[in-house]
Amino acid sequence: MKMGSGMTDLNDSFDDTYEKYGPMVLRRCQKLLRSEALAVEAMQDTFVQFLTYRGDRGEVAASSLLYRIATNLCLNMIRAEARRPADRVLPEVLVEIADHEELESKIVARNFISKLFSMSSESTAWMAVAFHHDGMTLEEIAKEARLSVSGVRKRLRKFGSDLKKLEEEI
Repeated sequence: MKMGSGMTDLNDSFDDTYEKYGPMVLRRCQKLLRSEALAVEAMQDTFVQFLTYRGDRGEVAASSLLYRIATNLCLNMIRAEARRPADRVLPEVLVEIADHEELESKIVARNFISKLFSMSSESTAWMAVAFHHDGMTLEEIAKEARLSVSGVRKRLRKFGSDLKKLEEEI
């Protein structure tokens, strides 16, 4: 039974949900991870976690929940990759080496972002990505995070402060 406006319930089949929201989740993962293989893996993990949430909560806003799960999973994968760069897939490394002019700036940027995200909680990192990268409003983020707008603003202010401290170190 569809409830409209992105709502789903336990009577919806997993196949319907996957078919409807799979492309959105995949695009989100591709945008953050910039790797087709990692994006597909993250998309599958997103739907596994979605089933867990759906089973616990019953009725959920499927699109919002899937988007948030995908973002968190991708951020965690980026953090994990920063901790063990030797595990990267070889063909991607070769492509980066072939494009040597951009390699150094990519590595510097990736290290900077990883360090910045490691200074913040997972939820704060998600808020920063949602606000600065996705263009979500403070109100939208507050609703998703179940915080007040001032709480979101405070976390983003601290994130900005951490960013300035990190820039001064460099």
